[in-house]
Amino acid sequence: MKKIIAVSALAVALAAALPQGAFVSPAMAQATAPSMVSPNRYGLPDFGDLVEQVGPAVVNISVVQRQAQGVTGENPFANDPFYDFLRRFGVPMPGFPGQPGMGPRTRQGIGSGFIVSQDGYVLTNAHVVAGENADAALSEVTVRLIDKREFKATVVGVDRRTDVALLKIDAQNLPTLRIGNADEARVGEWVVAMGSPFGFDNTVTAGIISAKARRLPDETYVPFIQTDVAINPGNSGGPLFNLAGEVIGINSQIYSRSGGFMGISFAIPIDVAMNVKDQLVAHGRVQRGRLGIAIQGVDKELAQSFGLAEAHGALVASVDPGSAAEKAGLQPGDVVLQVDGRRISDSAELPRVIGEKRPGTQVRMEIWRDGRSRSVTATLDELTTDTVAAADPLPSQVEKLGDKLGLSARALTAQEASELRLRGGLAVESVDGAAARAGLQRGDVILAINNQPVTTIAEFRAQLQRSGNRFALLIQRGSARIFVPVRIE
Repeated sequence: MKKIIAVSALAVALAAALPQGAFVSPAMAQATAPSMVSPNRYGLPDFGDLVEQVGPAVVNISVVQRQAQGVTGENPFANDPFYDFLRRFGVPMPGFPGQPGMGPRTRQGIGSGFIVSQDGYVLTNAHVVAGENADAALSEVTVRLIDKREFKATVVGVDRRTDVALLKIDAQNLPTLRIGNADEARVGEWVVAMGSPFGFDNTVTAGIISAKARRLPDETYVPFIQTDVAINPGNSGGPLFNLAGEVIGINSQIYSRSGGFMGISFAIPIDVAMNVKDQLVAHGRVQRGRLGIAIQGVDKELAQSFGLAEAHGALVASVDPGSAAEKAGLQPGDVVLQVDGRRISDSAELPRVIGEKRPGTQVRMEIWRDGRSRSVTATLDELTTDTVAAADPLPSQVEKLGDKLGLSARALTAQEASELRLRGGLAVESVDGAAARAGLQRGDVILAINNQPVTTIAEFRAQLQRSGNRFALLIQRGSARIFVPVRIE
């Protein structure tokens, strides 16, 4: 089970029967699969039939990972005279030939999974079979069914970005689970989880969907389903069911201050997992499209600065040279509103929408630029993990940029601009007043005001005079570029 780091820096891992008179529309009745759950004699949901039918396809996974002792294999106590003294008198000491402790160390773990095809494909979490930093190829994975049969599993592939892994066991005519639609699940609906918490096989817990499309720190490609279903170590990789017995998610993480369940758990939507599974079967790895832009959210202040009637979309902060975005003509300050007709309500949606598409795919985007919308078409590259680090600025002449703005800055030298891979800009030396309220910081580099590039103090002052009391600054902070809305009272 993965745990999430709480804000306080404490460790965190990684509808039953409707009441009488409740309204159900004809569309809802047709779209909803028949429920396996009926009220018991107390009027509460009874999950017995559901568990009986889906249980055979839920599996326990045990993992043994072999870890080498070190490159040289030397015993760290080899030069300790007291250690050698004890060894010579027959006291068993680890680390010497013929003594206990020789050979590679091992790491053991447990988790859960479920069978998605009769010929033996099993879905689970990547961190179950590969750990946080381990190599999945070095893992010995055993899958145990509810009928006590055990199979050695092959790791077909692992996708750490979504925390999904695919296993294959050599068996036929296995029980399988039906795949549901996570998008149709509603907040407040009952859901059921099955898995092996702490090694207790086929444990069943139930709760409700607390929220959908949760974005977690450092998780870009997964809109998690949040539930209050009890999840503990060993549940990772197990299925999350709706009341029709369909899998709608893979239990993956919890939020906790103690390391145990505290009422908040997260599941990977099943459509994300099945996309990964199909690519792993077909190609052995997951390929994702890449635009080559850095983005940020659009809040009310930024929307007003750019003339947008509504705060939505993904604001382009920077464009990578030679990328698909640059070739398509995207520019810093553009706001991506739609991709292939799909509305981008929040900036966090864009990486997933692009990442779901294969490299080489053409996408048509609606963007907002200079107060009006326009269309651009891009041919996607393949996602890479390259990063560019910025250098620290050097001191030079500092000037104050307007009393009301409360900002002092200086022009970058030619050497600084070259090191930062910029054409120029203004290095912020101190902030006060409106600049401080907007969130500007010492060390930021101002690149543009209202999408107009500035490389000198004079250019900035001229643009500031034209912009009035509300504008957006494009800045570089470290290796990231962001727009900062500023309002002068």
